[in-house]
Amino acid sequence: MKLTLDVWRQDNPAGPGRFETYQVDDATPEMSVVELLDRLNEQLVETGGDPVAFESDCREGICGACGVTVDDRPHGAQKNTPSCHQRLARYADGDRIRIEPLRSGAYPVIRDLVVDRSALDRVITAGGHVAIAAGTAPDADSVALDFAAAEMALDFAACIGCGACVAACPNGAAHLFVGSKLAHLAALPTTKAERGKRARAMIAEMELDFGPCSSYGECADVCPAGIPLSAIAVVNKERLRAVLRGRNT
Repeated sequence: MKLTLDVWRQDNPAGPGRFETYQVDDATPEMSVVELLDRLNEQLVETGGDPVAFESDCREGICGACGVTVDDRPHGAQKNTPSCHQRLARYADGDRIRIEPLRSGAYPVIRDLVVDRSALDRVITAGGHVAIAAGTAPDADSVALDFAAAEMALDFAACIGCGACVAACPNGAAHLFVGSKLAHLAALPTTKAERGKRARAMIAEMELDFGPCSSYGECADVCPAGIPLSAIAVVNKERLRAVLRGRNT
């Protein structure tokens, strides 16, 4: 099928951006959005053009690197699905598709569809880790952990850090991302020693680059990992807990 693509082109972070229009004549319903960009780039290279810069890695819905905005929606029209799994079956011959970067003030464009998502990395660096001295690794069954708590921790730990939640939010909030990290670490006994310190550090870093949460819910609709909207409540819960418990708990 033939598809007309309006693709965002931007030569460098300081340069002006613009949409450029291309046509792909041999797209198939089985193709993903990322594979469509591959085909477009093959055409551009064959004709001596400049290929579109975009990111991808695993193409299995695991890494989140492929995130772009398709027709004003992060990743694409299908809910909770990364760009590399967004298939073209929903389009018909002759349709027009607009592809641009993930849009957020926290994500400056590097080139074309590639954005700088290091603001998310800075949140993790601030506290999304375990820094306690663990010593010799204990036996797997030596630390008691309730099954329900373990399952909850795994559900929240599924966040792949693609950043689509921020791009979907009208306020550019990162509460779904930060809440998922705080929730899964707070649920585990081996990481609770730094719980308050972690919450203060991560939330303070988050507020430097991201907006406030107004509970719109768009973030949960686009999250490829299916992180529930309840994760946003964890941010204020952990913030309040850290204030009430003091600086070291």
